[in-house]
Amino acid sequence: MARGDAPQDSYHLVGISFFILGLGTLLPWNFFITAIPYFQGRLAGANTTTGALDTNHTGLADTFNFNNWVTLLSQLPLLLFTLLNSLLYQCIPEMVRILGSLLVILLLFALTAALVKVDMSPGPFFSITMASVWFINSFCAVLQGSLFGQLGTMPSTYSTLFLSGQGLAGIFAALAMLMSMASGVDAQTSALGYFITPCVGIFVSIVCYLSLPHLEFARYYLAKKPSQAQGQELETKAELLQSDEKNGIPNSPQKVALTLDLDAEKDPELEPEEPQKPEKPSVFIVFQKIWLTALCLVLVFTVTLSVFPAITAMVTSSTSPGKWSRFFNPICCFLLFNIMDWVGRSLTSYFLWDAYFITFMLLFAVSNGYLMSLTMCLAPRQVLPHEREVAGTLMTFFLALGLSCGAAFSFLFKALL
Repeated sequence: MARGDAPQDSYHLVGISFFILGLGTLLPWNFFITAIPYFQGRLAGANTTTGALDTNHTGLADTFNFNNWVTLLSQLPLLLFTLLNSLLYQCIPEMVRILGSLLVILLLFALTAALVKVDMSPGPFFSITMASVWFINSFCAVLQGSLFGQLGTMPSTYSTLFLSGQGLAGIFAALAMLMSMASGVDAQTSALGYFITPCVGIFVSIVCYLSLPHLEFARYYLAKKPSQAQGQELETKAELLQSDEKNGIPNSPQKVALTLDLDAEKDPELEPEEPQKPEKPSVFIVFQKIWLTALCLVLVFTVTLSVFPAITAMVTSSTSPGKWSRFFNPICCFLLFNIMDWVGRSLTSYFLWDAYFITFMLLFAVSNGYLMSLTMCLAPRQVLPHEREVAGTLMTFFLALGLSCGAAFSFLFKALL
């Protein structure tokens, strides 16, 4: 089906829905790591629910190594279940994987919020929290892999919107932390309000996902019909040729051949009467086409997760104690990183405070966001249309692999410090 025959995304509802779904996939991870001071406070004293959101208890002598464990136990199930999802995605209906994962995540985060009101000694609290982190991220892996698989069948703009939503999740969590700290209520009420916030966000994500089948634009692309896939392939070839011409790239023999192929495919006389159904995509063949992009994605997150948040959350302000010292960590470590990670997917910015650490975090976050978005958007363009869902699922696995490698390296870096 040609580009002109495709329905329009009325009021950008599909784009907004995928943006919110991107936000929902990373809310659990970001709300856990941004609340590190709360968890450190709960683990520092026995039988207390008064862990404060604004006190940085993180130090080199941290008994539980909470920062490292929450990073590792977030990314390890993400790796394992993303791999499982990439192998078994055809055995379980897409709606079951996505909607079921969202509902389980919502219930587990509600449990995390309820624990704010429960008196518990540090050991059991740590065990329950780590178990909750493991299961939440297991279902996040299935959710993220399934959504990236869907996005592989849609125009690349929607992948960018989804990734921007993921980038905004960290900003959302950091702002929720700052509002809780500035609210003036007691520590327990502040923490309860903070953990209820992602529950609302995940509920909105569920509503957005349920609305997609009712939108014509979403139905058109998510149906993945062979005739539509053939049209998308012609569309992608034409875009690549136009892009080369705009950039002044001369015609090569390969490009001439591609142009001839494109013209032949557009010739009505050469088209078969009935479109042939494409073969079932091979995971190995798709991997051969995207392995370099996948390697780049693994390296990006190996570097990022080896220091963020396990190491960067340990940095404290060198200024005298005061309000700035309370807000330094959530602002300069979490809010700043997540803003620049999001900006790295679109544009750049510059700040002058606390120059060394903040300049490092700016460059660190912008490059992370840009390279992550670049690799995730390029991979589906390197394969045939009917292979794009597999490519999106595979790239989610390699994203999880990079996250897990980074989490493992964070233990080494902390030991060296």
